[in-house]
Amino acid sequence: MDQTEPDVHATVASVADDIAEMEIRGAATIADAAAGALDEQAAESDAGDPEAFRAEMRAAARHLRETRPTAVSLPNALRYVLRGMVGDGVADLRQSVETTAAEFRRELDQAQDNLGRIGANRLRDGDTVMTHCHSTDALSCVEAALDQGKEIRAIVKETRPRKQGHITARQLREWDVPVTLVVDNAARRYLDDADHVLVGADSIAADGSVVNKIGTSGLAVNARERGVPVMVAAQTLKLHPDTMTGHTVEIEMRDEREVLSADEESEIDGDAAGGLTVENPAFDVTPPRYVDAIVTERGQFPPESIVTLMRELFGDQQGGEPWEE
Repeated sequence: MDQTEPDVHATVASVADDIAEMEIRGAATIADAAAGALDEQAAESDAGDPEAFRAEMRAAARHLRETRPTAVSLPNALRYVLRGMVGDGVADLRQSVETTAAEFRRELDQAQDNLGRIGANRLRDGDTVMTHCHSTDALSCVEAALDQGKEIRAIVKETRPRKQGHITARQLREWDVPVTLVVDNAARRYLDDADHVLVGADSIAADGSVVNKIGTSGLAVNARERGVPVMVAAQTLKLHPDTMTGHTVEIEMRDEREVLSADEESEIDGDAAGGLTVENPAFDVTPPRYVDAIVTERGQFPPESIVTLMRELFGDQQGGEPWEE
């Protein structure tokens, strides 16, 4: 039996590269791009029979899946589209992928607006929020609060090493929100001026633990000590169904050059070859006891209730993944 991996469409390869290089970033944006790439794979497939078509689609999903292991929105998008792939012939399978991908992307677009309106209800006129990294879900809460006529101010952490906080600051300023940009290490000092910590999530486990950009956990601990509530804004596509069966969330390790360039390493390490180790974890895990509320498009939940929502959406997750052979 020929075990050669089917070719993936150029669009799938390009989207996968952009996700891996963080040219496409943000969980919802990643999920939308992945669903669109699978749609393109189906539309351009020249498979001669249903099994060859299914093999192509599984290969495309695997190629996309490998890019960002922690961002659960990616596999959730792949699951949604592939599980909707039904039919006896190639034409039927192609049409089902097109329909399911469009449905997923439409629901994704509506979900963030719904989440924003729910999250805005937790923000009062005159509140100051402290943000970490860049989250379109978190920003949707601020945007909805502004639409309600509330005045909101923001303290934005820079979020090294890639400084995604700069993206957040730029977006908030476009909305005329007063912004104070601070380095990460200054967070505790400025928490006394904050009414909420508002962050997104890349993944949420069944016990309510929040996986988000490295530094979130330390911010949440400091916020609890200061009495500042922590609100996590996350669409349900961020829920990690594998954690219901005891799997842990894999934490992505990124290139050390994001932290230390070759020239900087040479200045520190000198001639002591191999004496310096640089680690660059992209995410950390915030225990549920430090989170006050998780806001989704289906409502706001205390962390301990997330497992109930997860079972409602995903069932018990028996069986293998749809992209597996």
